[in-house]
Amino acid sequence: MDNQNVIVVENLTKKFGDFTAVNNITFKVKQGEIFGFLGANGAGKTTAMKMLIGISSPTSGNAKVAGFDVYKNAEDIKKNIGYMSQKFALYDDLTVKENITFYGGIYGLSRQRIKDKRNQLVEELGLQNLINELVSSLPLGWKQKLAFSVALLHDPKIIFLDEPTGGVDPITRRQFWEMIYKTANKGTTVFVTTHYMDEAEYCDRVSIMVDGKIEALDTPKKLKELFKVGSMNDVFLKLARG
Repeated sequence: MDNQNVIVVENLTKKFGDFTAVNNITFKVKQGEIFGFLGANGAGKTTAMKMLIGISSPTSGNAKVAGFDVYKNAEDIKKNIGYMSQKFALYDDLTVKENITFYGGIYGLSRQRIKDKRNQLVEELGLQNLINELVSSLPLGWKQKLAFSVALLHDPKIIFLDEPTGGVDPITRRQFWEMIYKTANKGTTVFVTTHYMDEAEYCDRVSIMVDGKIEALDTPKKLKELFKVGSMNDVFLKLARG
């Protein structure tokens, strides 16, 4: 890896026919950093993330994730990262216990390791009384916190979160970000997409995508100073309006 940069992206581009979804983006992310990947819906965030997690091949450009090349080592990338999407992360028709066991198996953990991790996770989340309940019966906030913890079962170097707080209430969003802080403090890199501009304030650095391009990249404090505004929402509005 490039001096503790666990994600290195150079001129990454993704085209669908004549449409360019991700247009020549370049950035680096350090180990243990909370990196916010921001933009309005349709800006290209999810398309870029799919290339980085090894499920979509770039049209051009280069990228390394956890030291692995996105073209040559997609399977190695998948083994060394965690991933959580807003829309699908857990199986509703399995219990809490069954979901944890299932994903532990997918990540290649031994039975004893799965058992130890399951006990630890259930205790940390306070789910002792719900371990045999179907995930479908849990409130959305609990589902998201559980999904986040499950994505960390195999101690990945990087966790990718695709709009993880969409649709949850403000209190749960705050609790979720406390979990993100704790994860980053342990040295895991957190790469998070969101269209909630207030969440940008919680990140170490943020990039803002507009129409497939990264139009700004720095700490929230420096971006607010650069654009002479008081909030990240105002930074975004300035960029979106050109």
